[in-house]
Amino acid sequence: MFSTKRTEDELKIIRFILKQFGYKPINVAYFTRALTHKSFLPEDKHDFANERLEFLGDSILDAVVAEYLYTKYPDDDEGYLTKLKSRIVNRKSLAAIGEKMNIRSMLIYNQARSINLVTLEGNAFEAIIGAIYLDGGFEKTKATLIKHVFRNHLNFSQLLSEELDFKSKLFIWCQKKKLPLDFDLVSETHVNGQWNYEMAVFVNRTEYGRGKGFSKKEAEQAAARETLQLMGLSQLLFQVRL
Repeated sequence: MFSTKRTEDELKIIRFILKQFGYKPINVAYFTRALTHKSFLPEDKHDFANERLEFLGDSILDAVVAEYLYTKYPDDDEGYLTKLKSRIVNRKSLAAIGEKMNIRSMLIYNQARSINLVTLEGNAFEAIIGAIYLDGGFEKTKATLIKHVFRNHLNFSQLLSEELDFKSKLFIWCQKKKLPLDFDLVSETHVNGQWNYEMAVFVNRTEYGRGKGFSKKEAEQAAARETLQLMGLSQLLFQVRL
């Protein structure tokens, strides 16, 4: 048999995946595609971009996280596990993992265009999970996620100690005190292809916290959290069970 000599780019990708995911690629083409954004390709070649792998990786990640939480927390009900899972696989969390892994250093994209690299990192992270699945199968993908990604990049103690819905907690507290609660949009901007929102909280017509996010809902949660802190209601931040 003839040996296939790896190119320097392929070796770089193999070293990166091995270091960050603990997995040694067999078919490097999967991982090259996982790291390729459509901005790098002509329009008729967009099928080679990482979007289909991202779709696949999202589904695999969802299944692995669901099984992991089901096993790790046997006494918690479906509603609580669903909320905890949503904190792990949401866009913000995945983007943070991608940033910690420095996936942007490996991304293949059109650097002449203004692109939100944080979003690209989160998408590429899911695409890499899809690539590992195609390259090594489900069990190896699960082992990679649990032994390397979850262990190195997820703080479950912190996830468990954080309130999942600050807005609801604040609303319930205001209802009990018979105080009007309003969320007002302060600003909305569109930068590098990404919308950014800032919301302000008014309790009894007095402004308290403000929060920013990539969606109005995310900004409201951040504003509600700051309001609870400013009003001396920090104990509500650590009530995990809703």
